[in-house]
Amino acid sequence: MASHWWSVVVDCADPKAQAYWWAEALGYSVVFEAPDEVAIAGGTEEDPKLPGLCFVPVPEGKAVKNRLHIDLNPDDQDAEVARLEALGARRVDVGQKGARWVVLADPEGNEFCVLTPRPQP
Repeated sequence: MASHWWSVVVDCADPKAQAYWWAEALGYSVVFEAPDEVAIAGGTEEDPKLPGLCFVPVPEGKAVKNRLHIDLNPDDQDAEVARLEALGARRVDVGQKGARWVVLADPEGNEFCVLTPRPQP
């Protein structure tokens, strides 16, 4: 039997704050919450749409550029960047000079990209 993609795990200092921030950013719901793990996904707690994101605490802070990041595909890039900045994201430079995407960082500094609109599969 093949494996199925369940979630991406995000190391962070404050799992609850990060999970709720990303849930707001993505329009997701918190589907599981414990002191050492908070998971979010599309859908509801009773019927989650996976894969989701799982946030877990780690003692060390973020030190370098992410090796893996999330790309968001909005209908309107400028409007989405403005909305995410209003939620607390900030623009960061990771060497993306002239790129069509905008690189932002979440409240703990994890980079993610907001793409120009692309066709949905």
